[in-house]
Amino acid sequence: MTKTNAPTHQRTDARILSGMRSTGRLHLGNYHGALANWIKLQNEYECLFFVADWHSLTTHYADPVDVENIVQNVLFDWLACGLDPKKATLFVQSWILEHAELHLLLSMLTPLSWLERVPSYKDMKVQLSEKDLSTYGFLGYPLLQTADIVIYGANKVPVGEDQVAHIELSREIVRRFNYIYKKDVLIEPQPLLTSTPKVPGLDGRKMSKSYNNCIYISDTKEEVHKKIMPAMTDPARKRRTDAGNPDLCLIFDYHKIYTPQEERKQICEGCKTAGIGCVDCKKTLLKFMDLFWDPIREKRLEIAKHPRKVWDIVKEGTSRARKVASATMEKVRETMKVKY
Repeated sequence: MTKTNAPTHQRTDARILSGMRSTGRLHLGNYHGALANWIKLQNEYECLFFVADWHSLTTHYADPVDVENIVQNVLFDWLACGLDPKKATLFVQSWILEHAELHLLLSMLTPLSWLERVPSYKDMKVQLSEKDLSTYGFLGYPLLQTADIVIYGANKVPVGEDQVAHIELSREIVRRFNYIYKKDVLIEPQPLLTSTPKVPGLDGRKMSKSYNNCIYISDTKEEVHKKIMPAMTDPARKRRTDAGNPDLCLIFDYHKIYTPQEERKQICEGCKTAGIGCVDCKKTLLKFMDLFWDPIREKRLEIAKHPRKVWDIVKEGTSRARKVASATMEKVRETMKVKY
């Protein structure tokens, strides 16, 4: 890896922004749910992608982790999977303090009720009931997210259906800001809806670090094999001769992602007729998973040998991103009469 120049964008004038929280190693759900889409988008749009280390504190403030090491490993994963600093700007959220400043200023005019009605606020409080989330940081998560987006004038934000409410909140805040100050200073972002394959965890639940059911991008081939071979299948297949239902088997969900259609049809038919056992089914899956992930694993090992080069890439990306953020903040300060 060598020092990069500013990315060249040739497809469209739309600007994309998205980020990932640095709460731990990235898993297959992170890849297929977001990262694979980012890799496509970098060829079509001007893209800025950031590691959201401040966002990780909204739920992990009481048990801070080795953020630097986590961020570094996220960057290794990004680059190994195909994010290209020649095509996209990669940066770290906390390195650009303007995010925090805009978050603060937007909080002055954002009604509390707007934050409380975001669907994920109540849902996550229930899901993470073991944590004390009665904090402004947790309540204000979507507002910081808004600041992340609008400080770069991003007009497209790739999201799934569950995140549309967050983008709509961002749009409402932008409209309120521009209405109060009688200037079109901030740009309303639009959701760029993305479809993602189902990637269950090894126990059938959503793949999540908190459930300890993940296959990680950084896992070795041997580690992946050790996780897949004992993984649960259709509970009805108690014996080799029992017929199964692929729709009830998480292994078949993985086949839908990695196994070519013709082989997948054979697996499906073999499961339904007991023509194939679960062990052979998993071995076939692993063959195609390895074909997909082996080149990425090799690339990641090489990248990890040169962490300083990775940090140089991100420092350069952060410098470019800061110029855009600083220009936005100049306009916001002037508009709110706090520039003097």
